Amino acid sequence: MKYPKTFPLLPLRAGVLLPGGSATLPVGRARSVALVEALDAGDIIGIGFQRDRDVEYPSLADLQPIGVFARVRRSVRVGRRGYRLVVDTLQRFELDSLQSAEPYCIAAGRPIPDVSDDPVRSGVLADVLRERLAELAKASTGGVATSLAELAKVANPGRLADRTAAGLGLGSEAEVRVLLTTDVGERLELVTQLLGEAETRDELKKKIDSEVRRDLAEGQREAVLRKQLEAIRKELGDDAGDDADELARRVAEADLPDEVREVAQQQLKRLRSGGGGAEGGVIRTYLDWILALPWRARAEERFDFTEVEAQLDADHHGLDEVKKRILEHLAVLSRGGSAGATILCLAGPPGVGKTSLGQSVADATGRPFVRIALGGVRDEAELRGHRRTYVGALPGRIVHALKQVGANNPVMLLDEVDKLGRGWMGSPEAALLEVLDPEQNDTFTDHYMELPFDLSDVLFICTANDLSQLSAPLRDRMEIIQIDGYTVAEKVQIARDHLIPKQLEKHALGDELLSIDDDALAELIAGWTRESGVRQLQRNIRKLCRALSLQLAREPDRKPEPLVVTPTTLAEHLGKRRFFDEIASRTALPGVATGLAWTPVGGDILFIETSRMRGTGKLQITGQLGDVMKESAQAALTYVRSNAAVLGVDPSFLDESDLHIHVPAGGVPKDGPSAGVTIFTALVSLLTDRRVNPEVGMTGEATLRGRVLPVGGIKTKVLAAHRAGLKTVVLPERNRHDIVEIPDRVLDAMEIVFASDMAEVLEVALAPADVDPLASHAANGGPEVQDGAPAA
Repeated sequence: MKYPKTFPLLPLRAGVLLPGGSATLPVGRARSVALVEALDAGDIIGIGFQRDRDVEYPSLADLQPIGVFARVRRSVRVGRRGYRLVVDTLQRFELDSLQSAEPYCIAAGRPIPDVSDDPVRSGVLADVLRERLAELAKASTGGVATSLAELAKVANPGRLADRTAAGLGLGSEAEVRVLLTTDVGERLELVTQLLGEAETRDELKKKIDSEVRRDLAEGQREAVLRKQLEAIRKELGDDAGDDADELARRVAEADLPDEVREVAQQQLKRLRSGGGGAEGGVIRTYLDWILALPWRARAEERFDFTEVEAQLDADHHGLDEVKKRILEHLAVLSRGGSAGATILCLAGPPGVGKTSLGQSVADATGRPFVRIALGGVRDEAELRGHRRTYVGALPGRIVHALKQVGANNPVMLLDEVDKLGRGWMGSPEAALLEVLDPEQNDTFTDHYMELPFDLSDVLFICTANDLSQLSAPLRDRMEIIQIDGYTVAEKVQIARDHLIPKQLEKHALGDELLSIDDDALAELIAGWTRESGVRQLQRNIRKLCRALSLQLAREPDRKPEPLVVTPTTLAEHLGKRRFFDEIASRTALPGVATGLAWTPVGGDILFIETSRMRGTGKLQITGQLGDVMKESAQAALTYVRSNAAVLGVDPSFLDESDLHIHVPAGGVPKDGPSAGVTIFTALVSLLTDRRVNPEVGMTGEATLRGRVLPVGGIKTKVLAAHRAGLKTVVLPERNRHDIVEIPDRVLDAMEIVFASDMAEVLEVALAPADVDPLASHAANGGPEVQDGAPAA
């Protein structure tokens, strides 16, 4: 059945309704009366349940998080202002929000289907409950026997649990527990327990009293109470006394801090003094968590720097800054110092090895490794746990991870920290502020445990693609290590050392069965991948391995021949080439310049196209540009107009003309000031009819006075230019210090020109009026161009 996303909500002051039954509800509050008067037979409404019956008009916080959909059967007026509403209850829903309160409540929610984590277990529990109901029916008479026999015939396990709980008369508190238990197996187990308690509630007192009076004399009050407690446990089949003794022994043997041991002793005292039933289960679970956490257990670390460095180099190519930081951390610890909580944040595009680096660091240092995926987490309690007052409460992911590894100094990878969500339950990013603060996390407190745990020895490694998505306080707590894209030579080396051996092993192929030389790998990287990382490269190598596997499967009796891959045979195995050198064709006409851009997935090149037409001096800007980029275009045009004579441009070029500036890939949003120099170059090229050198890329912010200001992302931009085959890159003078981060092989293959003024940019970017830059580009190895397009 399809339920509405928004629906009228009828809040009940007291009592709980469970799905699968019928009920008659008294309605008297003004908003509820207005709701009933607007309903017709057959309408679907939501029924909510108040936590406090004294609240007249409940808010979202005053209602249980789960309600029940119901179908209206009829309504009957009672007196002058009241109604009785007859409904059939249908299915649970999760209450998300209250949309409006007048004239009656409108709510938004989602149906909760009856599901089970373990269907086999649920089926067994349902059979046990049916057998018990059938036994009770045989032992009863009249209408009670009939009702119990009908219940025993209910086939659906979830509906069986709900209808049984509704017929027991448990009271609101127990019925709320059943309502909030969405897993069918857990609900069946809870209802079976409640049935046993209801069945024996009356006869227990008689049995306890008779057993106690037989053994003890009157007046021995303390002995009577203890004997009664033993008899209760015996009748319920509860071995709480044995459990308490076993837990006491484990607490005594455990190496616990004094504060933790004191709390454990208090919980044991509560368990011994009457912690039976549900409360006893909560106490036992809490004590189990206390005993399972590694309060003082440490993993032994390795301090052999040669071995650690060799392990890091074997697992990952490059990433020198990250490896250096790990070795520095170990150096401090090896001298007996305290490095405190080390929080590294590896930021960079996908596929550069951020996530796998965590396991490599753990293997190198000898620490246990645990990964916590944060992508999409939008509930603060996911990280810090729920308080024990809630039914089914558990600790958060941090405590779960510590229990999993069994040591208080693991390598803990917080993956995709920039993709944390925000929900109405709170901000999980804010919950990380204490976890990732070296000055606070020695007393990290989970809501469930309510005991401080020392995280100062944990080596935290966070990964992120886009640091702009993180709040300033969270960024301030981490050491940011930027991991930019790889060069073609580095990708070839990574493929040779890591990707190809790994894929051959996964496909059960020998090393001698795949032959691919470095030229073929370089051609594959240039023509079939365009990325900062190596993930797409790995997919293509996997495709080659599948082709080889198919070849061997088709001819199983023939001696296997190696698959030889050359630059000319790549298309045969991988399909048509996907990427081409477009720079020459794009810049074949005046008015087009090549810029460099930073994106969350790495650097890229972009083309700024300009055009002139008859008009009245208007400027049109397209390409889904942000406000900052539009302002850069306005500033570039203003500078050209104010310096027209110096630039060799007709000062009246706008009197009878319109200009159009366009950045292709219009479906992709673009913003930022770093395209200012490129826009300025494209405008001057258009207005002077001089082509832009196709081998030149540029980046920088332009001012109205012609200054070139520094921008960010220099390393990723230069690597993108290198991948695109550019020979010269123009950078702001004040970014000169940033080139130390660029690999030497890239700097050797390119010319880096630093400019502080627009005139210096034009001197490098624009070809002289009597020189064809495309001919020069072809002479240097670029594709020839005929009629504005690459030759076949």
